[in-house]
Amino acid sequence: MMKALTRMSVCAVTLLMASCGGKVLRPHYYALEIPPAPAQAVSDARLPGTVAVRRFDTPAYLRQGRIVYRPTPEEVGFYEYHRWAADPAETVTMAVIDSLRSTQLFSRAKRYDGQNAQDYLMLGRLERLEEIDYGGAVRVEAKLSAELINLRTGATEWTGDATDTSRVDTRNVNSVVVAMDHAVQNSIDQLVASLDQRLLAKSQVVK
Repeated sequence: MMKALTRMSVCAVTLLMASCGGKVLRPHYYALEIPPAPAQAVSDARLPGTVAVRRFDTPAYLRQGRIVYRPTPEEVGFYEYHRWAADPAETVTMAVIDSLRSTQLFSRAKRYDGQNAQDYLMLGRLERLEEIDYGGAVRVEAKLSAELINLRTGATEWTGDATDTSRVDTRNVNSVVVAMDHAVQNSIDQLVASLDQRLLAKSQVVK
């Protein structure tokens, strides 16, 4: 089980040094790798306006910097020596902006800078990003949620969420992170597709 990777021996817990075999345990760092969204054929934007994406929020336990696993549905564990080199929420935020630019849902997509010069504001949340060790094969789960607010009217134009589960083929933390890459990418694709469908439906009603 993946749990074996998360448990230090009693010797390592108490000494963490040479008296337990001569090797000092050092953290390993990882980063989500989300490839750039493919460029699409030039077309008119669904909404002729600017959207700003605020940095995606996360639950407190995902902000600790350590990769998360769940041995049971109720229990949250952390890899003490396997940590994020870059905040996953920051990576997700930039990947969503990249996807919005690629799909041309708006005339312009940018990072929210605290100003109100844009027409729309997207608020998002990285709900889950963790290894699942119960209920069969080891896998990872990513879940995103977001909403789009029209800053001119104050109305919420769209809300959506997306979840993806990817199986971990090899039982090591590097493979866990690779599976997380895929799960996050698929979740972003689902989320942006949901927004696209909402904007398409709205544009057809207006016509």
